[in-house]
Amino acid sequence: MSTQSAKERPESLHFPFLDDEDTISTLKESKTFFILRGLPGSGKSTLAQAIHDRYKDACKVISVDHYKITPLIRSSIPEEYSKVDEDLVDYCKREISVIVLDDTHHERERLEQLFDIADKYRYKVIFAEPKTPWRLDCPQLKDKNQWKLSVEELKKMKPSLEKEFLPMYFGWFLSKRSSEILRKAGQAFLDELGSLKAFKKESKYFPSAIEDPKIKIDLTSYFVKRPPGVLHCTTKYTEFGKAAGAEEYAQQEAVKASYGKGFTLSISALFITTKTVGARIELSEQQLLLWPGDADKILPTDNLPRGSRAHITLGCANGVEAVQTGLDLLEFVKLEKAGNKGEQVGEIGGGKLLYFDNGMWMLVLSKKIDVKAIFSGYYGKGKLVPTQSTNKRGAAFSSCTII
Repeated sequence: MSTQSAKERPESLHFPFLDDEDTISTLKESKTFFILRGLPGSGKSTLAQAIHDRYKDACKVISVDHYKITPLIRSSIPEEYSKVDEDLVDYCKREISVIVLDDTHHERERLEQLFDIADKYRYKVIFAEPKTPWRLDCPQLKDKNQWKLSVEELKKMKPSLEKEFLPMYFGWFLSKRSSEILRKAGQAFLDELGSLKAFKKESKYFPSAIEDPKIKIDLTSYFVKRPPGVLHCTTKYTEFGKAAGAEEYAQQEAVKASYGKGFTLSISALFITTKTVGARIELSEQQLLLWPGDADKILPTDNLPRGSRAHITLGCANGVEAVQTGLDLLEFVKLEKAGNKGEQVGEIGGGKLLYFDNGMWMLVLSKKIDVKAIFSGYYGKGKLVPTQSTNKRGAAFSSCTII
């Protein structure tokens, strides 16, 4: 099958990762694990081939059908998957940009095994299901599936595939290259700030970072908890569909249309407090469509501009969880809204340095940093530290990290 243009491709194969050039270029500089899901005969293999044709040498496809594992027994005989997983891990170790696993994926236990592998090798996950008109029509699938499964056998598998599998949280996941660029910018910020005379005068807020204040404040060691692998900006914490408003968020047209799509996020500032270091994101109108309406609050009475909390966590002080980064950013926004724009200390590296007192510093970038990201979900549990919940005042807050 030769590479087709979007116009030539059937409607059932219209996906951002096949049609949108920005998405395609972002995925090529990322590490992405496509998990295809659907009943036998629904069109998964055709979709897998289309992805392979689009990404060519940057892509490897694993079709479980080739391992002669019958769909009906896939969940009951896990050892049958040992060779599948061996090949999958081999591709992960080789850091293949796009890995596609073609299987029914109707059992949660099996999916959790795959999420663990994705976590270990720092791959972002994208679920993809065929859009064929017959994908849930068991009588039609009876004639289309190569395993000669009966209508009754297909119906047994159908219920778990009818409901969308929601992630732990939705968000924008940076490409590998963009993650590296932002990490370097964050490190340069910490290095320059730690050497600055004005910062040393306020070193009392960072006591454990002081070695010799005449030389440098060691902020790199102070922010000991750094999210490894894929950096991200959380939009909505859904807890696999259990969180308040999760189903409603997932069903929004903007969310469904954007899933698996590439975006360019604009970093307008870097900031540190005594607890966190992060990057402030300036969301576009299109990106704000994916931003929950209740995310920008510390107190229920807060009335801050939508998107105020959009951020990427770059590090946390010892004993501090990543949720604090968003809360810290909201404190900056509240000060700004109250008329406190910060004291301009001078210029370092990439822009204008502002001090807001109490160990709160912000570097407003003279040139915004554009980072490429894919809108998707984090599906694992493993080492995830969920950091969105409801505080004592009833306000929801959303951010997560993997440590």
